[in-house]
Amino acid sequence: MSENAAFAEMVEEHGFAFIGPTPEHIRTMGDKVTAKQTVKALGLPTVPGSAGAVTTIDEARAVAEETGYPVLIKAAAGGGGKGMKVATGPDELEEAYKLARGEAKAAFGNDEVYMERYLGRPRHIEVQLLGDTHGNAVHFGERDCSIQRRHQKVIEETPSPGLNANERTKIGNISASVIQKMGYRGVGTMEFLYENGEFFFIEMNTRLQIEHTISEMITGIDLVREQIRVAAGLPLSYKQSDITFNGHAIECRINAENAETFMPSPGKVTSFHAPGGLGVRVDSAIYEGYSIPPYYDSMIAKLIVSGTNRNECLLRLRRCLEEFVIGGVDTTLGLHRRIINQPDFINGNYDIHWLEHFLGLDS
Repeated sequence: MSENAAFAEMVEEHGFAFIGPTPEHIRTMGDKVTAKQTVKALGLPTVPGSAGAVTTIDEARAVAEETGYPVLIKAAAGGGGKGMKVATGPDELEEAYKLARGEAKAAFGNDEVYMERYLGRPRHIEVQLLGDTHGNAVHFGERDCSIQRRHQKVIEETPSPGLNANERTKIGNISASVIQKMGYRGVGTMEFLYENGEFFFIEMNTRLQIEHTISEMITGIDLVREQIRVAAGLPLSYKQSDITFNGHAIECRINAENAETFMPSPGKVTSFHAPGGLGVRVDSAIYEGYSIPPYYDSMIAKLIVSGTNRNECLLRLRRCLEEFVIGGVDTTLGLHRRIINQPDFINGNYDIHWLEHFLGLDS
């Protein structure tokens, strides 16, 4: 049992409301192999690959031959890019398999891995979902999280510049239908790879994600409030027809890291000035004089900007990034300024490999 599932059972056993999915949801959707099998049975398309965990190198070779190279070997018990390796051909498979299992064991205490076809230039699309204990489920649109480095998201936006209205409605409704059939309770996010007009389910996050903020900006709905109401046993406040999508929103994750080497930069914040104004939100706990510790994730702030359309949002975001001041430590503010001024980003022409190519990390 995962640590999250054990915690969920513990709090419910002692009479507390668990704000989020049930322990069974965590067990089912937290294990990626089980998650894929579950949603596939409910009608969601998945990336071609192994039917379950791959336990030997001989099994890995058989899956790779059936699926075709390149293949992606992934940890079954976790995410965040840990325990994830690509093999472009048979000569790379054994080493990639061993490395993926070793990383998975070190990160999650479980060395189980599974395999998928490695897609060439996909987008990372996720759908924000909410279900209650009364059989209701809704979606709050999709987010494009393709600007990422080493499988860690850097910038997210909604709606995705790569989808049309029919595609976003289709994937939103299908995702909401799946969690309704599952009897899922709480907030959650279904994640997909999208390429050549096709969606492939990759995993579900059974929690509120960092980038939920941009979904709040375009719907005007407080997802934290809705999560608490559902945990209290109340029905959803909204039907799908009540949820409207207005404008465009983008989030930048600001990390205490060097913008070129990505080395962590803990230390004392000597100056801090956050941008403001209409359509601007900054989520952060730092302030002038705050000491950033070296023990945790390096994200220290989220800059969330919205506009009536994508162009207005980009112009507002550019102004906010120029106004944002964090002194005393290195941050990724400079990297965000560079990204949003690139023609590819301005035109919405990017995929999950774009940032690493831009940074010269894919050679």
